[in-house]
Amino acid sequence: MTTTQNDWAVEAEGLVKVFGQNRAVDGVDLQVKTGSVYGVLGPNGAGKTTTINMLATLLRPDGGTGRIFGHDVVKEPQVVRQLIGVTGQFASVDETLSATENLMIFSRLLGLSRAEAKAKAADLLERFGLSEAAKRPLKNFSGGMRRRLDLAASLIAQPPLIFLDEPTTGLDPRTRGQMWDTIRELVSTGSTVVLTTQYLDEADQLADRIAVIDHGRVVAEGTPDSLKASVGTSSLQLRISDPADTTSTLNAIEQVLGVRGTVSPEAARITAPMSDPDRVTDLLITLRSAGIQLTEMSVQKPTLDEVFLALTGHDAGENDEASEPSGDNIAAANNIDTAQKEEVRA
Repeated sequence: MTTTQNDWAVEAEGLVKVFGQNRAVDGVDLQVKTGSVYGVLGPNGAGKTTTINMLATLLRPDGGTGRIFGHDVVKEPQVVRQLIGVTGQFASVDETLSATENLMIFSRLLGLSRAEAKAKAADLLERFGLSEAAKRPLKNFSGGMRRRLDLAASLIAQPPLIFLDEPTTGLDPRTRGQMWDTIRELVSTGSTVVLTTQYLDEADQLADRIAVIDHGRVVAEGTPDSLKASVGTSSLQLRISDPADTTSTLNAIEQVLGVRGTVSPEAARITAPMSDPDRVTDLLITLRSAGIQLTEMSVQKPTLDEVFLALTGHDAGENDEASEPSGDNIAAANNIDTAQKEEVRA
């Protein structure tokens, strides 16, 4: 079945952005299917945020094209902005105001009446578990509460496409889990989510497809499973009770599985590639017949960490280039300042 243009929420072809001598984005191609979670994975400075900012009309591309539901981000920016919500790396909310006041302001700026804005704010605060803190100044909010409120603000207009730029950076594990549940809920109710992250487990948990970006370029793209499969098969891990049986175990692995095992530094754990799971049973029978006792056995699938290391030569936590400029939200792009906020509050 051929995918039509309407099936693509995001299309990017050869996107380029240059800051001085630094090509922050160097020919990025992306296609995001409607109704999916698309992960953009890479370390700080890889070009993720700059790519999102161009697609969200916050930065003008120096080359290439970008389309949101078929609308050009350069030629039709106002149309694009009506179709998207953006949550950046840094909270776009005003810390001197309460949660309700922040959501009321954004709602009024988007054209809702005062009554509609009040109802929308109450609904979003309840949805994100912030009702009890609705009247509390944001300066007293935790980091996780601020991130949830920022995401709530981006959903006021219920956009069909949501850009989440590292939404869980700095959050504790419990709050990260809550954010993951919220993202899954957004997709289940019809939204498309483009998620940038440097957390490999986050991309693995949430994304239907992943683009790995390094030095401003897409170095790999596919489903999490296909990316893992690209670096090899699953591995069998055995821990033997007596290190003296190491050589005998290695010989059995080579005879039965037809591969060579490797020994960990403590000489108690052995790892071997596993292309045929059915033959593992034969290996266990062989080891038992030889009187070799195991204290542990597990099957380890390739991880996204291994994928990233294989593709880039370094892990996802490294940052070996200057950080890209950070983006603000759509409100900043429209030059909404304090005076405008005060006018809306009135």
